[in-house]
Amino acid sequence: MTERMEFGMRAAVGEAPQAADGAPEPSETARTLPPDASVDLAAERAGTQVDEVLDALDAELVGLAPVKTRIREIAALLLVDRARARFGIDSGRPNLHMCFTGGPGTGKTTVALRLAELLHRLGYVRKSHLVSVTRDDLVGQYVGHTAPKTKEVLKRAMGGVLFIDEAYYLYRAENERDYGQEAIEILLQVMENRRDDLVVVLAGYKDRMDSFFASNPGMSSRIAHHIDFPDYTVEELEAIGRLMAERQGYRLAPETEPVFRDYLERRRARPRFANARSVRNAIERARLRHANRLIAAGGRVGLDDLTVLRPEDFLASRVFADPDRPS
Repeated sequence: MTERMEFGMRAAVGEAPQAADGAPEPSETARTLPPDASVDLAAERAGTQVDEVLDALDAELVGLAPVKTRIREIAALLLVDRARARFGIDSGRPNLHMCFTGGPGTGKTTVALRLAELLHRLGYVRKSHLVSVTRDDLVGQYVGHTAPKTKEVLKRAMGGVLFIDEAYYLYRAENERDYGQEAIEILLQVMENRRDDLVVVLAGYKDRMDSFFASNPGMSSRIAHHIDFPDYTVEELEAIGRLMAERQGYRLAPETEPVFRDYLERRRARPRFANARSVRNAIERARLRHANRLIAAGGRVGLDDLTVLRPEDFLASRVFADPDRPS
């Protein structure tokens, strides 16, 4: 395994520079400053290029102000810890294991991806990768199967961020023959002993994660940051829909916008609503209806014909025709 850089001591984006013998090169950030020196925090921030990651997060995700604020606070803490380390102040590596709670389609995976990149640029993980798994990737079907599966996932994730979606499914109290507890015990050990080389993010619905932590206090004690992802408002869902359409070269006609809003209000009130995922599905189905409409009409088409979504592209949805159907 690659030799780990010292906590918080990274001079630039990418892997730490290495000398000919493979040892980390001494860098300016690795030299202890005298008490009367000063550190330019703006220069430190610019050198890590963390603003590129934070700006990308703002561009990719509508709303989620509390989530973005917490990620910025974590980035600020790590930047200040880097500055403190320049003076030889050892704060100890902060616990960065996290829990993301919220409904489906609220941006948890996207934030985890950007978090991995952020921690890498700040020197807190060796790699910028995110390994995303569920129970099936960790828990085996028979005796002796779980440990190898869990350890293989941890090996792949080491040096970066491990994202465990719907983590509460690891624990099934009603089934005493379930092997999820073995995976949890291995995770607990690694989260404690290898936290300098791995950040674990657990994700799922808030009420179920609360029950999971109540049943697994050892896991709860290892989580430093609990971040809740709220459901999107209708206005935010509209903005998400417009962004999704624009990224695919479409736009909503002015007369389509109230129809789209009506669709979102109806869809949001129905079962299995999945926030941005449901919006993405709505745009995809509108594209299908749009294309079918053009082909059925035949004849010549212009740019507007090919790029503008009309009210009928949404009104054909079963949400308007059948209140008991979700799409």
